[in-house]
Amino acid sequence: VSPSSSSMRSVHTSILHAFDPQPFHPLSRSLKFGRTEVIENTLNPEFVRKFILDYFFEERQNLRFDLRMEKPMAGIPGKKCGNIIVKAEEMGNCRESVMMQFCGNKLDKKDFFGKSDPFLVFYRSNEDGTFTICHKTEVVKNTLNPVWQAFKIPVRALCNGDYDRTIKIECYDWERDGSHDFIGEFTTSYRELSRGQSQFNVYEVSVCVFTCVHASSVPFYIWLCCSIIVPCYYCPIIYHYCTCFPGNPAQPTSLHYMSPYQMNAYAMALKAVGEIIQDYDSDKMFPALGFGAKLPPDGRVSHEFALNGNPQNPYCAGIDGVMEAYYQSLKSVCLYGPTNFSPVINHVARYAASVNDGSQYFVLLIITDGVISDMAQTKESIVNASCLPMSIIIVGVGPAEFDAMIELDGDEVRISSRGRYAERDIVQFVPFRDYIDRTGNHILSMARLAKDVLAEIPDQFLSYMRTRGIKPLPTPPPYTPPGYPVQSPNGHPLNTPPGHPLQTQI
Repeated sequence: VSPSSSSMRSVHTSILHAFDPQPFHPLSRSLKFGRTEVIENTLNPEFVRKFILDYFFEERQNLRFDLRMEKPMAGIPGKKCGNIIVKAEEMGNCRESVMMQFCGNKLDKKDFFGKSDPFLVFYRSNEDGTFTICHKTEVVKNTLNPVWQAFKIPVRALCNGDYDRTIKIECYDWERDGSHDFIGEFTTSYRELSRGQSQFNVYEVSVCVFTCVHASSVPFYIWLCCSIIVPCYYCPIIYHYCTCFPGNPAQPTSLHYMSPYQMNAYAMALKAVGEIIQDYDSDKMFPALGFGAKLPPDGRVSHEFALNGNPQNPYCAGIDGVMEAYYQSLKSVCLYGPTNFSPVINHVARYAASVNDGSQYFVLLIITDGVISDMAQTKESIVNASCLPMSIIIVGVGPAEFDAMIELDGDEVRISSRGRYAERDIVQFVPFRDYIDRTGNHILSMARLAKDVLAEIPDQFLSYMRTRGIKPLPTPPPYTPPGYPVQSPNGHPLNTPPGHPLQTQI
């Protein structure tokens, strides 16, 4: 992914600004990744430099952004100093670069005692319709007919490899105090630019008249010399959680024992996987089921009961809600065998079978001690579910042998039932004990578990979509916080923040 940054309403100062993105991870300390360029005399900087980061579905990749000034200034601790807007987009595979040179003719005169000092700003359109700055030219002093220096830029920086994506180019008159005067703008595409110096790359620039409610044009043109140098599905993921109930949770020997000092293995596995995958769920509401227990008040044995005690609505709010429902259920049910997997797999499969347009994908997490009483029925349920939009994650806890779970995984031999083979591999099994840190660092143990247990989900997800010819859906509109203006009063994009799926207060 290629994140870009901008800042709105920063602390009032004429001192230079810069951002330091710093990725950090539970497995390591924070490492400085890079720094933007310095921008002078502005409260609303838009940084041109982008940062290319490797994205891993199965890991939580925390980022820290530091806003720094050349000279430290005293401030009030805890006071809000502005917003940082961060945008990220999956990068295309385009490896082309383009060498471009622009020139202008008869620009609008903005300086009272001289001519304009023009420079160009290039914006790439995003998938959500907003624009992100991608290049600035140098300033050419005191001229209405500038010739800017040629520059080389990757095509994916201009349009992410989409030749028809809109590119917006704006022209400004440079001012020392940062209040650059807007001269005009035009839009084009890389396909048009790649035609090189011709009549197709002469642009009449639209100039906004700020004192009026309409736009007018003046005889201001920009020419281009251009040469070529050749060198994601959006889909909510529905997350289900199921756990079996062996042993008395009041006894320290039970895998469900609720110690006042640390989480048990079930809770750690749930939190490790859930905190990663919940970010891919649209509403953060998760159905949580238990199996292998006697339920009050009559003591009937159930292999498919709601952890929150509400069979009509087993959904819990976020992973914290699932954790709370799990702890409460340990106090109300009596743990009891046998351990049957097929009822909960069939439960999720019924939901998945109702969705065939690719709009949802289901992930079932089963946490178990390794004992399984309905192996034949479970294999049949998995074979039936292999043609549905769902994946199954099984985490084994405790010291038991997990031979049966390994068979269900199907990495080496595709699982089959009654002569039918699974259409695709949808099961991923890992034993939690293989990821426990010997020094007792539970955060490290949970990070290692989540990384491995979620590693196969992207390929399973894509294999389902591709075999059914399902194309990615349009990107949803960007999130705009209440009261946050999308455009400045004059509608001018220089002082307009890009859409911001992630907003951080500083």
